[in-house]
Amino acid sequence: MHLYVLRRLVISIPTIIGVTLLIFFAMRILPGDPLEMIESEQVGTIRLTPEQLAAARASLGLDRPYYQQYLSWMYDVLRGNFGTSFWRGEPLIELIMRRAPITIQIAIMAIVVSWVIGLPIGMLSAVRRNSGLDYAARFFVTLFQAIPSFFLGMLAILVGILYFSWRPSMTIVYLWDDPVKNFQMTVGPALALGVGLGAFIARIARSSTLEVLGEDYVRTARAKGLRDKGILVRHVLKNALLPVVTVSGLALGGLIGGSVAVERAFGVPGLGLALVMAVTERDWMLIQNLALFYGVVFILVNLMVDVSYALIDPRIRYS
Repeated sequence: MHLYVLRRLVISIPTIIGVTLLIFFAMRILPGDPLEMIESEQVGTIRLTPEQLAAARASLGLDRPYYQQYLSWMYDVLRGNFGTSFWRGEPLIELIMRRAPITIQIAIMAIVVSWVIGLPIGMLSAVRRNSGLDYAARFFVTLFQAIPSFFLGMLAILVGILYFSWRPSMTIVYLWDDPVKNFQMTVGPALALGVGLGAFIARIARSSTLEVLGEDYVRTARAKGLRDKGILVRHVLKNALLPVVTVSGLALGGLIGGSVAVERAFGVPGLGLALVMAVTERDWMLIQNLALFYGVVFILVNLMVDVSYALIDPRIRYS
């Protein structure tokens, strides 16, 4: 197992290098010069003079050849220096470290919500195949899959404000500082993201459970007189979890990088909202490093998913 993890880590290195190259050149070839017209919520729109533009390019190292810019960026990243936001004047590593815990917490809570909702519904729908319960479950699964997460978020905000006088915090409150306020801030986005993902998990769980229920060892267990509940717990659940774990792992990476709309809807000060503000302000340094952060997190999550295979299913051996 240790050798497998080490090998997967080594294989991840060229993948990360490819991601950095893609991000770097994408930021350079996109149309429009972010320094020619800079927008900020604090100072509005500013057009730099040619002299100011040249000075800004020199200060950011943009007047150097591309390969020097790339190597300089990589050297800084390896030293833990993500640069400084052009407009905010704040070290980006501090901004990412301050906002990342909120975004990661929301993503993990959304995964938990999706499992709590989707797994039992999917397995129950498979066990009661073609029954009224199965048809009802499939109807709601399709319905919630079709509803965008940001729309669910807006509904949650309206219901929370109108009926429960819910006022989520608009400032960063960490779980270890004030669990109650932190929960009030993160529960809405987590539900908005988790319900839609739960519908998808239910569909995957139903398909994998139906497949496992048709295996010979399940029929053998039934022939031996084992009850359905025991078959589900001892033989079906663990094997049916494999595709669910795969989907959940990929979804976790997607939730961390794709919660932009929901964080914007709830006003949660996470990385998604920081990315929206960076795009609005054309803060290319922040966009570039946030994209790198998302890419690395996605690769690490995929590594965790691969490792979890061997832990869930002993038949899988990596050597």
